[in-house]
Amino acid sequence: MLADWRCNRVAQIVREGGVIAYPTEAVWGLGCDPWQADAVEYLLALKARPVSKGLILVAGDIDEFDFLLWDLPEGQLAKLRLSWPGPNTWLVPHQGRLPLWVTGEHATVALRVSDHPLIRQLCARTGPLVSTSANPSGRPAARTRLRVEQYFHQQLDAIVPGSLGRQRNPSIIRDLRTEQVIRPA
Repeated sequence: MLADWRCNRVAQIVREGGVIAYPTEAVWGLGCDPWQADAVEYLLALKARPVSKGLILVAGDIDEFDFLLWDLPEGQLAKLRLSWPGPNTWLVPHQGRLPLWVTGEHATVALRVSDHPLIRQLCARTGPLVSTSANPSGRPAARTRLRVEQYFHQQLDAIVPGSLGRQRNPSIIRDLRTEQVIRPA
């Protein structure tokens, strides 16, 4: 957990369009406000990642995704509730409710509700964040703050202090409608 003043400062950086690095359950992540095109474009440029791939959104509570989930069939909503918070990322139809710079060329968006205390604390102040591994495309995901600094050489607006969670691998990614595994854990 962060001191309140520090968490408030990081949330302010995010709201002002900043790109941050922060510890997640398994690896360090890069994040920003998904509604700010310039922030997302900068994050994608740092990673050398094409916008067409789409991005994961992370929240601290399922209620932060109400704008996407309110009209899901009850069975699908129950799957989400049973798996969150935790290391489960689901591809959920976005119904055009998110900008293309988040969804890429996909009709779904990847969503996760984290059980990492720092992410939960931060998202309580910011709402959902973009969450992508802290590494340039094609390089291993950063597992230490030092590796984040080596990869991004002071190009970030903040590096949030903290420890990784207990997961060895990034979350499993599954399609909510078909339950097909897109990325194993």
